[in-house]
Amino acid sequence: MESVGTVAAAPRAVLRLVSLLVVVAAGIVLIPVVARVPAGLRDRLIRRWCRTIVRAAGVELRTTGAAPPTGGLLLVANHISWLDIPLLAAVRPARMLAKAEIRQWPVAGALTASSGALFIERDRLRALPETVGRIAESLRDGGAVVVFPEGSTWCGRAQGRFRRAAFQAALDADAAVQPVRLRYRHEGGAVSTAPAFVGSDPLLASVWRVVSARHLVAEVQVGPVLPPGSAPDRRALARAAETVTTHPLRAVHPVTRVRVDTEAHAHL
Repeated sequence: MESVGTVAAAPRAVLRLVSLLVVVAAGIVLIPVVARVPAGLRDRLIRRWCRTIVRAAGVELRTTGAAPPTGGLLLVANHISWLDIPLLAAVRPARMLAKAEIRQWPVAGALTASSGALFIERDRLRALPETVGRIAESLRDGGAVVVFPEGSTWCGRAQGRFRRAAFQAALDADAAVQPVRLRYRHEGGAVSTAPAFVGSDPLLASVWRVVSARHLVAEVQVGPVLPPGSAPDRRALARAAETVTTHPLRAVHPVTRVRVDTEAHAHL
């Protein structure tokens, strides 16, 4: 993946890994407590926790774009890494549509399930209409749902086509869609494949590459909202969202910078 010259010293990587595990474990322990607090405070705590996860891994977070609206929202993004999940939760806490296999992952499986994720069995096409219906129901109730429409992760240098099924849920619920463009780069601007989690790559190997990387930057570009009625069908809606995640936002729609987090990681 990355050349030897781009990796951090082993002691720093170990410290980052320990910090990451501590932050994740603390969040899991506090889930029952956080679930009981008012929704506004809960969302702020989740955002802060997710930003802390990213920083603990030694990753600098830079977020730009249109602030997500309240109410039912389908949040869609290109998919590269397990890091994508806390990055999107830092934008707006939401239920995630996840593949059923994630249930079996150590720690991450329990964490995903406890977050209220919607699981999909990708090999059972008959279950797809039920999944679309559950997404639509959540959107009607005013919730946000995160979907990675590519259906699998990519290395970060290329991107897959957006599948259309989840966009039908937004149409059925008359809900807005907000695309998000995720990129991982070195501090100098070159694309980094260190966070990529593709194929049969073990999760722990991907985590180690992230904590070992030097000067890794996660760019989260939140695109303009695609309001209900902005596309005639799910095909056009998926194409519009894909366009935003494929091209720099300034080439698609002017955006307002809402936050840039460039805190140094001197403690790591």
